[in-house]
Order: sequence, then structure tokens, then C-alpha cells
Amino acid sequence: MKTTITETMFIDSFKAIRPDDFSYNGLRALFEYLEQLEETGEQMECDVIALCCDFSEYESAIDVMNDYHEYKADCPAFWSWNKEDSEEEREEKTREWLYDNTQVIEFDGGIIIQAF
Repeated sequence: MKTTITETMFIDSFKAIRPDDFSYNGLRALFEYLEQLEETGEQMECDVIALCCDFSEYESAIDVMNDYHEYKADCPAFWSWNKEDSEEEREEKTREWLYDNTQVIEFDGGIIIQAF
């Protein structure tokens, strides 16, 4: 049996169970991403806990690297940072590395990555 849920139902499910894991804009972006996956034929289940384990929201790509500090040694973007690089240049290098290594969902106000 399958129930189709709306964006509002999706957001309400997260806010009821895990209210602090994602921002409103982050949940909207995650919902849109999951809907696009379903268009390819993959059926999705709205399992809030599983999705919270699979995806995390951050304000920036640099924040991701700070959380995944053990990956810094393997991240060419991190090691290619120059002292002269601006914050924007470091962000872009790190973002490019993330796109090569995991699923990235960008939205106004942040970034969501799939756990890796």
C-alpha cells in the first residue's frame, strides 16, 4: 500500500519527529530532490529517521569538512587551499570535491549532503 504525501506533509513529519535536523528551506530542497528520484522510477519511503541518518544540512561546504574532519586528509580541495585563498575560493574548492564524492543538494541558505 502506498500513500502519496505533499511537501507540507513531508515537512510536518520532520518537524514533529526531528524538528532541529533541517531548516524549512532545507526540507523543501530535500523533498524536491526525493521527488526527482521518484521520477526515475525509484519508490521512496518517507522514513524521517532514515533520512536524517542519510542526509545532513550545513550552512557551507567548509562546515561539512569541519564535521568530516577525518576526510580532510583525502580531500584535494582542502590541501589545495592557499593562504591567499579567500573564503569563497575555499568554499568552491570544497564544494567541487563534495560533488565528486557524495550527493549534494544546494539551496538558498545552505547545503545538504548524503552521508559518506
